[in-house]
Amino acid sequence: MDEEPRGPQAAHLRQRKFQLLRLFPIPPDLLPGTLTRSYTRCGNPRCHCSHQKGHEAWTLTFMVKGERHVERIPRDWVEQVQRRLAAGREFQDAVREVLAANAQLLVLARQQRKKKKRKRH
Repeated sequence: MDEEPRGPQAAHLRQRKFQLLRLFPIPPDLLPGTLTRSYTRCGNPRCHCSHQKGHEAWTLTFMVKGERHVERIPRDWVEQVQRRLAAGREFQDAVREVLAANAQLLVLARQQRKKKKRKRH
């Protein structure tokens, strides 16, 4: 891309992009994935889980290099993990928006380049 696109739409996209980049330096403790609550049975016939809901279990599911990982999460970590997951999703949404703005700026630059070439002929 030789030239940056011009005009109010390009300015707005660049402004939003840099606003997001300033807002979201990469925090060191973000988490990807999904936290899920399930209920399991221990197999002991005298335990409450044999005839009730079961024992609460939390798992974090995430991907690393295309492989799915599932890790059990202690109950006392759940609130903190939920906050870190929410921050991770917010960060990913901001990154997607920056990437989309870059793509839109590329399209604008190409459209403006075509218009310039038509005016010259």
